[in-house]
Amino acid sequence: MNSHLDLDSRKAAQRVGLASDTIVIRGGKPLTGRIEVRGAKNLVTKAMVAALLADTPSVLKGVPEISDVHVVKGLLEAHGVVVDELMPGELRLDPSNVSSAHFAEINAHAGSSRIPILFCGPLLHQLGEAFIPDLGGCRIGDRPIDFHLNALRALGAVVEKLDDGIHLTAPDGLVGAHIELPFPSVGATEQVLLSAVRAEGTTELKNAAIEPEIMDLIAILQKMGAIISVEPNRVIVIEGVKQLRGYVHTAIFDRNEAASWASAALATHGDITVGGAKQQELMTFLNIYRKVGGEFEVLEDGIRFYHPGTPLKPVMVETDVHPGFMTDWQQPLIVALTQAEGTSVVHETVYENRFGFTDALNEMGADITVHQSGIASITRRVPRRPLEQAAVVTGPTHLTGADVRVPDLRGGFSHLIAALAAEGTSTISNVGIISRGYELFIDKLEQLGADFELV
Repeated sequence: MNSHLDLDSRKAAQRVGLASDTIVIRGGKPLTGRIEVRGAKNLVTKAMVAALLADTPSVLKGVPEISDVHVVKGLLEAHGVVVDELMPGELRLDPSNVSSAHFAEINAHAGSSRIPILFCGPLLHQLGEAFIPDLGGCRIGDRPIDFHLNALRALGAVVEKLDDGIHLTAPDGLVGAHIELPFPSVGATEQVLLSAVRAEGTTELKNAAIEPEIMDLIAILQKMGAIISVEPNRVIVIEGVKQLRGYVHTAIFDRNEAASWASAALATHGDITVGGAKQQELMTFLNIYRKVGGEFEVLEDGIRFYHPGTPLKPVMVETDVHPGFMTDWQQPLIVALTQAEGTSVVHETVYENRFGFTDALNEMGADITVHQSGIASITRRVPRRPLEQAAVVTGPTHLTGADVRVPDLRGGFSHLIAALAAEGTSTISNVGIISRGYELFIDKLEQLGADFELV
């Protein structure tokens, strides 16, 4: 048993008011109906941190009710930022009285979250120092923070590793630099943006991530007064400015949540309309969805995803950085692929340990073989990468209920989908972890007609 994981899950559940950390699902019933998605977890939390850079308050709209938002709110408040909810989903963030936070406060709010690393740049600008505790997050691979720390060092930060975390100072302030990332890391790109935007001089970032959430963060920073150019070949140029003002912004929708519900519709032979979802940011996913045999209808205010009643087809998927197929999309999709007629192959090239969730699927009756060193193929389009893995999914298979512990955010939602598609009863524990990135998912299950209860 992983006591840290259990504790993290209970805390996450408490933050969003979940009455229990365990759900019993009676599966085999199609999910049908309409649910809404709001702002993306991967943008909203970073936009909240960006408010630290301003001299005046910011207003962020479309904020989802998820555990990670509560974590960032607590961390901001620990540093003296006043966070007010103007109305459901709308936050006002006032950084007028930013101050240092005590280690115990940071640790209490952060828990195993990796969010504190992104506070470094803004706090170095505002206070001249920052502290981050040991970092956690989902157990899906090593996810080293070296990219972050090396970027901060390049910008002039002095990094001191202590027993209980990392202390950073910037005696001469942050200064522009030429930085090239070894991999187009989303987190490291966000780090450079949040740190270089008020640094003295110009920063050129090569091999940057260009995900839609990154573009939305750049739009926010531009509203605040930043000068940021996105150039060809993954190059971002940031011209530092002395001051930034607050922003008013509506967050981009959560494409990961939208894709997860789409996969749930496919796996359960359902029909789900995801309000707030938009076609442009989901084009790569939609292509694969259609190849598998799923149908969708793009509406003015969302996308309808449904199983057409014909057999699903196997596919070959390679995860990659944007504009490729997102790593966060493959886990829910694999559940649907267990019902495709034939053999599908999913190449995971972003994280090295993201197939752990398939053990539970196999216990439920799936036929999934994980190749720890990946699989070479002449049909591959994404270059092979160190530590990549591959999953071979043979279907269709008959899924039956089981007792499952949620291992991580996306894997946990995939277990929910499997339980909903399976015949019989499943008991899923540690569902609090799912609330880190899926807003009001219990309410949405109820809206879609799922047969379940919290215990």
